[in-house]
Amino acid sequence: CVPPAPRLPAASMSVVEHVREMASAGLHSNVRLLSGLLLTMSGNNPELFSPSQKYQLLVYHADSLFHDKEYRNAVSKYTMALQQKKALSKTSKVRPSTGNAASTPQSQCLPSEIEVKYKMAECYTMLKQDKDAIAILDGIPSRQRTPKINMMLANLYKKAGQERSSVTSYKEVLRQCPLALDAILGLLSLSVKGAEVASMTINVIQSIPNLDWLSVWIKAYAFVHTGDNTRAINTICSLEKKSLLRDNVDLLGSLADLYFRAGDNKNSILKFEQAQMLDPYLIKGMDVYGYLLAREGRLEDVENLGCRLFNISDQHAEPWVVFPKCHSFYSKRYSRALYLGAKAIQLNSNSVQALLLKGAALRNMGRVQEAIIHFREAIRLAPCRLDCYEGLIECYLASNSIREAMVMANNVYKTLGANAQTLTLLATVCLEDPVTQEKAKTLLDKALTQRPDYIKAVVKKAELLSREQKYEDGIALLRNALANQSDCVLHRILGDFLVAVNEYQEAMDQYSIALSLDPNDQKSLEGMQKMEKEESPTDATQEEDVDDMEGSGEEGDLEGSDSEAAQWADQEQWFGMQ
Repeated sequence: CVPPAPRLPAASMSVVEHVREMASAGLHSNVRLLSGLLLTMSGNNPELFSPSQKYQLLVYHADSLFHDKEYRNAVSKYTMALQQKKALSKTSKVRPSTGNAASTPQSQCLPSEIEVKYKMAECYTMLKQDKDAIAILDGIPSRQRTPKINMMLANLYKKAGQERSSVTSYKEVLRQCPLALDAILGLLSLSVKGAEVASMTINVIQSIPNLDWLSVWIKAYAFVHTGDNTRAINTICSLEKKSLLRDNVDLLGSLADLYFRAGDNKNSILKFEQAQMLDPYLIKGMDVYGYLLAREGRLEDVENLGCRLFNISDQHAEPWVVFPKCHSFYSKRYSRALYLGAKAIQLNSNSVQALLLKGAALRNMGRVQEAIIHFREAIRLAPCRLDCYEGLIECYLASNSIREAMVMANNVYKTLGANAQTLTLLATVCLEDPVTQEKAKTLLDKALTQRPDYIKAVVKKAELLSREQKYEDGIALLRNALANQSDCVLHRILGDFLVAVNEYQEAMDQYSIALSLDPNDQKSLEGMQKMEKEESPTDATQEEDVDDMEGSGEEGDLEGSDSEAAQWADQEQWFGMQ
């Protein structure tokens, strides 16, 4: 074993070398104090340090500021460092510094100018100044760009909508690092064909053992980004079943998200729970998991999830999105929900659930145009997620912009294909126009033929049957839907229909089941309270007075429950807005 080379005695090191040593050792607070003092000395006596030493001090000081998250100050010091480096490059000879005769040639250990620019770009991104970040990185010649610079540029270009430049940068990352999987996902998200992406990794797959799964992985996520949920699920399941990739948390999380997109909430919850058991500190996707738990009426589990996520980290968007489920929305404290959504977006501007949360809060506060902006951004980030389109269409319907809603629903139908979800979404808009009622009925029948248990389609069909006063048909539809699942909204609507045909006892049972699933369901509670009054003879006179006051309000309760369901009752339940 060869002993390490002896370090230079501290006495023979220059003060700048001491700063460099501390920076390398991660002593950022110490670097900040000493470099700050030395820079002041240099300002008072310009001859004290050479230009190269001043450059180093500025860079090390800026690095310490970056570590302390003082990004504007860091940018200022990095800019000064680059100006110093520019002046240094014009000097053919380095001036000796006072009291530093033992120093080595400074040019051999100067901080990289490319690295300084990268750090500046990082500061700009943290300050939400993406244009400045792109500008500083664009100034680096292509041949000098490292993989991490190209990766940052690709992400920034993508966010700015410069797709062609983004694709070029992602491809450059893969050329340098063919196993950069996030760059692969970036290309697939920009509609680059899976076969083309796979061809960029074929050499490394063939040369390294146990990488044969990568081509299947690329194929799976190509399906994900084209919205082909069924084939994506099947392909990832085939990967997950392989012994070497079994119980991979990322694959389980992707499966959970795909099941959620496909409307299969039970399997989605199952996969999220499996992933969470494997990794108790998992944060990614937990906002969607929280939505599903709230949808199932498991409010205590949602609250526990929120507390657990905050204990893991409050610097991610997910805890702030999950937190409102048992607090702000169920109490209709939309302004608080708005704050929490904004906080989540501040932490992660790419959080789709945070955008949906804030958009829904704005919509319920009557600020529809602002809500539309948030739903459009969610669509840009997740063009294959139907719930983003649902939120936008709800805004159009809330502002009586039926034409815009119809155009959007038709585009979704054409883009994502004719499945139960898109058929139901289109039917929802058609129900708003008396002229297209028959078309809505046809669309809902097609949706229920594909998926008889699809709750949103059942809810919309029940609304249509309620309008036509076909209560017996509605009861049969709801009983069939509830045969293999239990859902608060379906039980409540069945209770409404049973009241309409004077089946009061069973209606009471259905309201009770609905409240057991979601104790905060106000409509079920109102239906039960009304029936209890009707059953009490001593309250008959009082009941008549109440009926006179509310009039068609209770009859509208049946319509209201359906109308609420028409606005995606389960989506609204996620945001606690029922």
